[in-house]
Amino acid sequence: MAAQKIRFDDGAAYERMMGIWSRGVGEDFLDWLNLPKGLKCVDVGCGNGAFTELLVERCRPVEVQGIDPSPEQIAFARTRHTAKIAEFRQADAMALPFPDSRFDAATMALVIFFVPEPAKGVAEMARVVRPGGAVAAYAWDMLGGGFPMTPILSEVRALGKETVGPPSVEASRMESLRELWGNAGLEAVETRKITVQRTFRNFDDFWTASTGAGSVRATVDALSRDEVETVKARLRAKLPPDAEGRITHSAFANAIKGRVRK
Repeated sequence: MAAQKIRFDDGAAYERMMGIWSRGVGEDFLDWLNLPKGLKCVDVGCGNGAFTELLVERCRPVEVQGIDPSPEQIAFARTRHTAKIAEFRQADAMALPFPDSRFDAATMALVIFFVPEPAKGVAEMARVVRPGGAVAAYAWDMLGGGFPMTPILSEVRALGKETVGPPSVEASRMESLRELWGNAGLEAVETRKITVQRTFRNFDDFWTASTGAGSVRATVDALSRDEVETVKARLRAKLPPDAEGRITHSAFANAIKGRVRK
C-alpha cells in the first residue's frame, strides 16, 4: 500500500463512506472509554464531525474542540447539530493550538495513521490534557485486514496495481499503539479490539459508498474502466448477498486509552 497524500475534500461523500462505520465502532469505543459527563474534550482529526457528534451525544461534555487540517471537512462538521456545543477549527494534530492541560480528555478517531509523525500527535494530545485526564484513540487495523475497504484494495492489488494508503499505516497495529502511548509517558494504558458490521442495500450501494472518498477513491480513479469492472466482478463473488440482495460486511479497529501522569 503506497503512502501518498490523501485529500478529504468532500464531507458528504466521506460521511457516506466512513461516517456510518465510524459511528458503529465509536459507540463501542465510548462505552469502553466510559468518560464522565461534563468534561472539556478535544477531538483531534475530527474530520466531518461524525465521531464528534457521537461524543457530544453520548458523553454530554460541557465543551468540545474539534480540529482537522481539511477546511472542507471542517465546513461540513459545522453543519451538524452538535455545532452548538462543539467548535471546529482547522489545525495540525502535531501542533495543537491549545495551552498545556487545557482539556480533561483527548480523542483521536480513525486518524493516527494519517498523522505524518504519530509520536508527535500523541505527545500533543498528552500535552493539552490535564494530569489524570484521558488520552484515547482507535484506528482500523490496516495491516491486519480490519479496514472496511480492505476487500476492494485486495482485489486492486491482485491486478498488480498499486493502492493508495495513509502515510503512517504501521501506527494502526496494536503493538505500535502501545509503544506510542508508552513513549508519551501515559499510564494505566489499556487496549482492545472492536469489531463492527454494516449492511448495504445491494452491491451497488456497497461499491458507491465504499469508493466515494479518500484513499479508496484515489486508488479506483487510477484504474481503467475494464480494471474497475474486473474488481467489481471479483468482489461480487466474494461478497454474496442475502435473500433480499443485501450485503453485510465486517471491519475491526484497534483501540487504546491511557491517562496523563499526575
